[in-house]
Amino acid sequence: MQAEFFSTTYQLTSADRWDTFQARVGINRSLHRVKPGLYALGSPTPDSPVFVTANYKLSFNALRSSLAGVDGWILVLDTHGINVWCAAGKGTFGTNELVKRIESSGLKDIVNTRVLILPQLGATGVMAHIVKKRTGFKVEYGPVRAEDLKEYLRNRQATAEMREVRFSIKDRLTLIPVDIINYFLPTLLAALILYFLGGWFAVAAVVTSVLAAIVLFPILLPWLPSHDFSVKGFFLGLVVMLPFMVQSWTNSTDPLWSKILRLLPLVLGYPVVTAFIALNFTGSSTFTSRTGVKKEIFAYIPVMGWFFGISVAVTIGLAIWKALGG
Repeated sequence: MQAEFFSTTYQLTSADRWDTFQARVGINRSLHRVKPGLYALGSPTPDSPVFVTANYKLSFNALRSSLAGVDGWILVLDTHGINVWCAAGKGTFGTNELVKRIESSGLKDIVNTRVLILPQLGATGVMAHIVKKRTGFKVEYGPVRAEDLKEYLRNRQATAEMREVRFSIKDRLTLIPVDIINYFLPTLLAALILYFLGGWFAVAAVVTSVLAAIVLFPILLPWLPSHDFSVKGFFLGLVVMLPFMVQSWTNSTDPLWSKILRLLPLVLGYPVVTAFIALNFTGSSTFTSRTGVKKEIFAYIPVMGWFFGISVAVTIGLAIWKALGG
């Protein structure tokens, strides 16, 4: 197969930065990708290092911009526009795709080196010994973060700090704008329905439960009780519902049974909304594993369904009772 490659630079353009902004706020989320294949960064020679990354544009840009002054090759795998870590979990940043891309790019005819530098977070998707057997290329895992690559290249050895997976408050805050965009329309729809069932009180409750999940949850993640994201989210949902519980109980002149029933959605339903969104957050976190997430889904989704169903039934029942003059 004829060898071919593209050219790229270290500099990020204004268009690149605009694309990054759109990705961060969830605009055209599936379209932030580059063409898979081999890229020449700077003026590489056949002996220059070969880096491997995903075709998610932010991953590609982070890699090339961190290698300013380094002449090298970047082999971009087709991960369908998904970042390295998530793609490794899904299998698209994987052994077969890496082998396929080595062969389709004609990499053997372009470089003398037989070493590929992969990001550490891609290790779960790639079986290094099979890549070696099928292509002759040795897989070498670089640091977690692209910003450490230049230091890593000095002696081709990662320090303990380079191997550490950090999920700092800054990392977690970057996820908030995307979720605000993603949940805006569903929250608006829920608010409109709840307005007719419970008025502005219900609207405020559902907006609070959603905002707690997409804003407070990532900020407070390390300090919320339990290892399970569902429990963490449910606990947070209960906390933010406390003012609504107090107001519902103290300001109501309804019979005792009605006051108790009005508390049920605040105790079960709205916290479940927070818990469900929090469970989805596992895909953006380094706090979980695939097996742990699957186990949590099977354990808690049925419970969430029952809690939510009870809350909906009570809310509708109370709305009907009130409409009938109760």
